[in-house]
This record gives sequence, C-alpha cells and structure tokens, in this order.
Amino acid sequence: MGRRNVLLIVVDQWRADFVPHLGAGFLRTPNLDRLCREGVTFANHVTTAVPCGPARASLLTGLYLMNHRAVQNTVPLDARHMNLGRALRAIGYDPALIGYTTTTPDPRTTGPRDPRFTSLGDLMDGFRSVGAFEPTMDGYFGWLAHKGFPLPPRREDIWLPQGYDHGEDAVPGVTDRPCRIPADLSDSAYFTDRALTYLKGRGDRPWFLHLGYYRPHPPFIAPAPYHAMYRPDDMPGPVRAATWRQEAQQHPLLDFYLRGISQGSFFHGAGGAATALDAAAIRQMRATYAGLISEIDDNLGRVFDYLQETGQWEDTLVIFTSDHGEQLGDHWLLGKIGYFDESFRIPLVVKEGGRSRRGGEVETAFTESVDVMPTILDWLGGTPPRACDGASLLPLLQGGPPAGWRDLLHYEYDFRDVFYSQPEGDLGLPMDACSLCAVQDARYKYVHFAALPPLFFDLAADPHQFRNLAEDPAHAGLVKDYAQRALSWRLLHAERTLTAFRATPGGLEDRAAPQG
Repeated sequence: MGRRNVLLIVVDQWRADFVPHLGAGFLRTPNLDRLCREGVTFANHVTTAVPCGPARASLLTGLYLMNHRAVQNTVPLDARHMNLGRALRAIGYDPALIGYTTTTPDPRTTGPRDPRFTSLGDLMDGFRSVGAFEPTMDGYFGWLAHKGFPLPPRREDIWLPQGYDHGEDAVPGVTDRPCRIPADLSDSAYFTDRALTYLKGRGDRPWFLHLGYYRPHPPFIAPAPYHAMYRPDDMPGPVRAATWRQEAQQHPLLDFYLRGISQGSFFHGAGGAATALDAAAIRQMRATYAGLISEIDDNLGRVFDYLQETGQWEDTLVIFTSDHGEQLGDHWLLGKIGYFDESFRIPLVVKEGGRSRRGGEVETAFTESVDVMPTILDWLGGTPPRACDGASLLPLLQGGPPAGWRDLLHYEYDFRDVFYSQPEGDLGLPMDACSLCAVQDARYKYVHFAALPPLFFDLAADPHQFRNLAEDPAHAGLVKDYAQRALSWRLLHAERTLTAFRATPGGLEDRAAPQG
C-alpha cells in the first residue's frame, strides 16, 4: 500500500440495532452492507457520553467524559486537550472536516462576546472545515440559496410536511408526508456534494476527511422518495411499559424526562408531549427514521463509488460510526438521554485499506467511541497521546482482542441545567451532583449516580431493563461487585497526561516512552 487516506464517517443519532449486518433485515442499506462485508462490524460498541457535544468530544479526543469535562452541549472543551485534528497535523496530515463537532470554545482563549457562545456549538480546533454546517446550519442554508432554492422566512420550515404551513393548527407531529426540500437538495446531499468537491480537488495527495451527516437526527421527516420507502407495519414496535407513568416509577431522572420531553424537538412545528405518541405513531416515526438512513446510504454510495473509480478505495481506512443513539419511543422516550442502551449503543464498522483480513466478520468484544482516535493514529503511524482512554482496534481487525482487553462497557451522562433542560431544581440537586456512570457486560448493568439512587439490571432475565434490582438483598453482593468495578475503572482512567514523567537525579524521565 502506498499513500494512506482516512475516511471517518460520523452520522448523527443512528442507533446500533438499525444496522442490517447486525440483524435489522427491515432496512435497505446496500452501501453500508458492502462496508460490512469488506470490514469488521462491532456488535458491542457504545459512545462513552451523550448528547452530541460530549459524545463528539470523546470521539475526537479519545477521552472519557470524566476527563475532557465538556459535560453537556454548550459546555466548553478545555483547550489543553489534544484532539484528533491536532494529532493528525503533528504527523503531516491536514485534517478536513465536513459537518460539525458541536464544540464550545474554551472561554480563556477568547472573549465573552465571541459569537460562538450564542450557539449550541461550533467547530473543534485543529480541523479545516471544507463543508461547514455550524453555526446554526448557515453553510447548508447558504448552499440552498446558492442553488436557487427559495428559502422561507423561517429557514427551518423546509422541514415542514408538504401541504402544511407553519402556524396552522393542523401541523402534524409524526407524518407520512415528505418534507418540502427535494432529495437532491437535502442536507445529506449537501454533505455529499462537499465531500466529492474536496476529494476531487485533493488530487493524489494523502488525505483525512471527517465526513459528517446530520441524519437520521430529527426533525424526523424525509424527502421524497425516502418518506415512503418503508411501511410502518414493517418497523419494530416500541419496547416500553404499559404506561409512561408506570415507566417513570423506575427512577427520579427517568420521571423528570418523561414529564418534560415535547414532540416539538423532533417534529418541526409540532406540539404536545412525547408520551402522547401511540404505538402506530412510533412505527411511522421509525419508518421515516429508516428512510433517512437509506438516504444517507445512497449518498455514501456516491462517495464509495468515487473512491473505487479513482483507485483510492484500497488505500483508505474507512470508519463508519455515529455520535450517539436515539430512544425512538423505547421506554416512552425520544432523544439521547439518561442511561438506557438505546441512547448509547451505536454502529461501528472499520475497513482497512483493501479488504480486512476479517472482512465480513462481526466482532463481539467490547469497544467504545474513545477507541476511534487511537485506531486512526495507529494506522497512520502516529502515537496516541498518553492521556487517551481508548485503545487501537487494529489488533481486532487483524485477529481478535489482545490480552487484557476491557471486560466491561463504560459510559457517562451529565444532566446539569442547560438552556433547553433544567433538571437541577426539579430533582433538588446542585449542578455538580447531576451525573451518572454506567458499567455493563453481557450479564449485568450497574448505573451509579452522584446523588440519586443506583440502578442494577440482570440483562439475561431483563434485557430491556425494566426491573431495578439495586435494593434487592439477593443481589447485594453483585451490586457491590459492579460498583467496585466502576470505581476501579474511574481510578484507572483518572487524567494522566503527566503522570508518567519523573524528575530524577539524571534529569527528566518518561516512563511511558518506549524502552530501547
């Protein structure tokens, strides 16, 4: 292999059980299927944090939430942290980024009037934007205007269903209608256009491209023909208790979200509570979600075909993943919140240049989003930072998990107040007490809260996590064991940028450096 390229595809809000190679036979994704045949698909992969900003901070720094501390959307990322963009520059790559990272800058590096502090997040330092979406989707809406599409006074009204006007009483939530934007002008088409423009302009020089897609993130409405590609009756139904009030009895945090999530965050122009959606509406929403997935897949096919036609497919490490999952009505929830698997389990498919030695196989070892950064650096001949919490996946692509590979999945969630959600007062908690961490293996899952009761689930008997066993005397020993394992995990991964250095009579020593 000559030059080495990297295509890191990061979709938004695509959960792991919507991958055909892992059993979602109701979906049509021929291009993702191709990637799965030529690469390795990881069946037990999680993001280590939600929502978008914290998830992408972990993905692109290789750090757990407890170390990077960009704990919520809108919370700044400390400028001292190494990230993938900066690390790639250090080994001679000019890292291009299409899409977004939802990163709020370190206020110590700028001033309070910086306009980046008025948006949900901006671009992470170190990357070169070649197809911006943030802030506030200006890049996409400007592209639409440039293409001659007449933008409505409220630009977001392009995601209203055809046949409705914003402000009408009859504006639906869940809908079987297409949105007003045609497929060739959708945000997925925009990102693909930017990707092909970048790749065609790059010539024969090695490249790294972060190719981000906004979908299947809400609003859950798809352009024609994707809006009608799937029948609601063919979608899996929601996994939830008989009523949302029954579900809410499990935990105070779950009760808070079930009382507060509105449909308007997921269906443009809609009102009402998310818990008002019946099973038929959930299936229709999932059919639309599946249509958005197939739209992305068709667009990825354009990129894959170009790389194949130009002989670059064999030189390119391709990684497909998502920032986080989506509840999709399971447990009566929408979005990416809390502690359920639907929010944290995400796709990961990795294809080395050429066909991977294990092409087509499914790997069941526990993998996490923090593994992506060290994998890319390892493949390009770089060295992951000492502080990195993840590990390179190259050994798993070439054989199987090495000795000492993790035996638990780990993830975290911080639920302190942000401008669109205020649980602190409702739960009676101070800001820094609004956090949880979860550890789980194939059998058990333990969720520890800083200041709320814990949760413990037997995943063999209760895979969908309805019955909390944390206070069951028969499980007290197991609860103690998993709580201790969670504590050990946090101790082992406490921030360690400088902990390998020593002052000695002979001068500075780095115990982490390779010994010659």
